[in-house]
Amino acid sequence: MNLKLLLANTARAAFSVALALTFFAFTTAAAQADSSLDAAIAGEHRSAENKARDQYRHPKETLEFFGFRPDMTVVEIWPGAGWYTEILAPALKEEGKLFAAQYSVNPKASYQRRYFGEFLAKLGSNAKVYGDVEVIHFYFPYQMNLGPADSVDLVVTFRNAHNWVTGQGTDAHFGPMAFKAIFDVLKPGGVLGLVDHRWGDPANEDPRAENGYISEQRIIDFATAAGFELAGRSEINANPKDTRDHPQGVWTLPPTLATGDANPDKYLAIGESDRMTLKFVKPE
Repeated sequence: MNLKLLLANTARAAFSVALALTFFAFTTAAAQADSSLDAAIAGEHRSAENKARDQYRHPKETLEFFGFRPDMTVVEIWPGAGWYTEILAPALKEEGKLFAAQYSVNPKASYQRRYFGEFLAKLGSNAKVYGDVEVIHFYFPYQMNLGPADSVDLVVTFRNAHNWVTGQGTDAHFGPMAFKAIFDVLKPGGVLGLVDHRWGDPANEDPRAENGYISEQRIIDFATAAGFELAGRSEINANPKDTRDHPQGVWTLPPTLATGDANPDKYLAIGESDRMTLKFVKPE
C-alpha cells in the first residue's frame, strides 16, 4: 500500500477513535447527571409539598439546561428554606461539592431570618443527605466573597436577583456588586444559571422590583456588564397565565398566596409565576 495512503488511513482511524471516545465520555457524563438528578428529585427526603412544585419549577430540565454534572463544585446563592438544596445536595454528594451561600447570620428582612432558620434545621435533620453542604454567607454590602477566584464550576440562583435591585432596605441597589462577585468566583468557562420572576417590558418595569418581577434585559445588562456572555435562554419555566398585575405582586401567586382567603382558587389556577431561565458563561 502507498505509504501516504496508509498514513492517511491511520490518521482517519485515529480521529474516528478519538471522536468515539469523546462521544462516549459525553454521553456517559450526561447519563450520570441524569441518574443523579432523577434519584435526588425522587428522594424520600423531599416532602410531598415540595415535590408538588416540580410541575412549575422543572428542576431536572432546568439544571440540565445549566449543564449540571454531579462532579461539579456548585454555589447556590440564597437557597432560602432549601427547595433546590434538597436536589443539589444529594446529586453532588458523591463526586461534587455544594456551597450554600445564605444570608448573613442576622439579616434585616424577617423572611430571610425565617428562611435561614428553616434552612439550618433542614441541614441538621438529615446528615446523610446534607452533611457535606458547606454554608457560607452572601449579604450586602460586606459579605460578598463567594470563595477563591476561579474556583467554582456552576453558580445557581433561583428567584433572587430581583432582590438585588431593591436595596434590601437601603437607598442603594446591589445588582452590579452581586454579579461581579459571582463572576469572580467562577472558573473560566464556568456557568451562572439564573431563574427569576419575569417582567415583560423593560420600558415599564418597577426600577426597584418591589412587585417581585424584573425584566430579562435588565438581568442580561447586569451580567454582561460584569463580564459574562449570555449562553442561552429557555422557556422551561415560562407561565403564560401569569398577568403580573396581582394585588400583592408576585407573592399573590402560589406558593405564598399573600392575599389569603381572597380568591385563592383564581391564583392557584394561574400557578407559580412566569419565569426567565438564563444561562451565562464566564469567557475562557
